[in-house]
Amino acid sequence: MLPLKQETNEEKEDNETPDPLIPPPDLTIQKRIEWFRGKVPELDVLKSDDSGQKFHGRVLEFFDKNCTNQFFMIWFSPARTFGPREFLAVDTLMKANPQACLMILSRTLDGRRGYKILKPLLDRGVKIVAVTPNVPFVVKNTPAEAWLEELKSGNKDPGKFPLYNNLSNLIRLAILYRYGGVYLDTDFIVMRNFTGLRNAVGVQVIDRNTQNWSSVNNALMIFDIAHPILVEFLREFATTFDGNIWGHNGPNMLSRVIQRLNVGSTAPYNITILPIKAFYLAGWLQIPELYKKPTTEQESKRVEDTVAELNRESYALHLWNRLTRDLVIEEGSVIQRTIASRCFICRDTYNSSITI
Repeated sequence: MLPLKQETNEEKEDNETPDPLIPPPDLTIQKRIEWFRGKVPELDVLKSDDSGQKFHGRVLEFFDKNCTNQFFMIWFSPARTFGPREFLAVDTLMKANPQACLMILSRTLDGRRGYKILKPLLDRGVKIVAVTPNVPFVVKNTPAEAWLEELKSGNKDPGKFPLYNNLSNLIRLAILYRYGGVYLDTDFIVMRNFTGLRNAVGVQVIDRNTQNWSSVNNALMIFDIAHPILVEFLREFATTFDGNIWGHNGPNMLSRVIQRLNVGSTAPYNITILPIKAFYLAGWLQIPELYKKPTTEQESKRVEDTVAELNRESYALHLWNRLTRDLVIEEGSVIQRTIASRCFICRDTYNSSITI
């Protein structure tokens, strides 16, 4: 009998589920805690096999490359699911910021498959690397350190939503606090160079009655290293964590802190609240329209006006991939016209079903 072929790392990644931490439905809080306690030993993302110096060293070595900006993304899903739409975010980011450096915090992309996915851009000389995050090190000596220790003990309710969503909310804050730079999700089209943007978040929702903003979003944040508002965000995350309310530990958390502190352009927080057009010109209800080809003269004018507005007002456009991943980017649509001149490769972007 022939010996079984040893499973390669890439095959193991192919066999992974996108998120192993989706709890069974309809559990009581106590039952969910017991379920999670049994999962904790499997969670590599919560482990730290050294003091964090290996991770820290990789970060410092990579960003010691005369970067005009340092960008971070997070990818917790299997490498095989990093598809054309995610590649588009990286592609347009580096086209608009060619002298910047991008670090993708990801265990699954930190290997041969991740290198293969990113190689078309690496061959063009852009500075991109995928690094396995050391979460305990990143949150060490922050207000969220005790929260993570309690989570690792298996005595905390992770909530009904996938834990990786909230770990991502935490890590993006901690990584900016420790190293500074720009964090953005993997579902943006980037249109402009970010040099000159500092200590800023973008408005996502405007109150129709007052015309004041009612919510900012944490999908794109720019902060100096050790900025004091990040300490407040981390403290709020740790003290008010609730994994049963979507957005509570992310956009809603940022909004609560900024509104409570009445943050403006004065010390010690001195942050900028960028207008809605900066990153979120189309909300999640409006974004599907931007994928459609115009079929009437009125629709064609609307596309022209939207493209012009994006070119004039926006640094990036959030695509809400959770809702739009399967939409076809139709010829002549706002998205197609926006992409056309803003990526190095634009590989297979029009067919979201193609995997790399």
